[in-house]
Amino acid sequence: MLEVRDIHTYYGDSHVLQGISLRVDRGQVVGIVGRNGMGKTTLIRSIVGFTRPRRGQVVFKDQDITGWPSNRSVALGLGLVPQGRRVFPSLTVRENLEVASRDRASAPDGWTVARVMELFPRLAERAANRANKLSGGEQQMLAIARALMTNPELLLMDEPTEGLAPLLVREVGRVIERLKRSGLSILLVEQNLALAVRLAEHVHVVSRGRIVHSCPAAELWANEDVKSRYLGV
Repeated sequence: MLEVRDIHTYYGDSHVLQGISLRVDRGQVVGIVGRNGMGKTTLIRSIVGFTRPRRGQVVFKDQDITGWPSNRSVALGLGLVPQGRRVFPSLTVRENLEVASRDRASAPDGWTVARVMELFPRLAERAANRANKLSGGEQQMLAIARALMTNPELLLMDEPTEGLAPLLVREVGRVIERLKRSGLSILLVEQNLALAVRLAEHVHVVSRGRIVHSCPAAELWANEDVKSRYLGV
């Protein structure tokens, strides 16, 4: 589904990603964990097309999409839940969903407004409210729902539980588990290690722009040395 091949991404002269390679197979959830400022969000930006790598390749569905504008990547089947939610504040919940709606001929059971509101009952209750009137947790639900409205084949999720209360973290985790069971491929960047390990099948630890450890998720939870050295756990 996705293969990242030795990408190097810069901000000006700052060499942020220093040769990252990974893959996500169809129907797989892969986790990216690491401390803040280590390059996780830059990795997502490099994949979706916001920041072009200077070296390396991003291959999605056997097509080299390195440096494609994000609208082309989304049209091919990438979906993005960005860090910080970034909902449209002046639009209602329903309008936020409708503006992102995209049909996919290959997905007859694709996502509709009705279907995402069934997944997020709280959004159904707030459908007529503007996004800037929602709580932080409700805005995060809306960000996920909006990404689903593009009917993605691979969903990139950048810190979906950041800043949420424990109850809402559990709710977001429940939603991701349901998406996983549906067969959606997911690349999950997540600070909450326990959640990432529970949801992902394979995890990569990122430090200073490199992948410093990769393993099945359950193995990372048991590796005290890696958790202490790179995750501060």
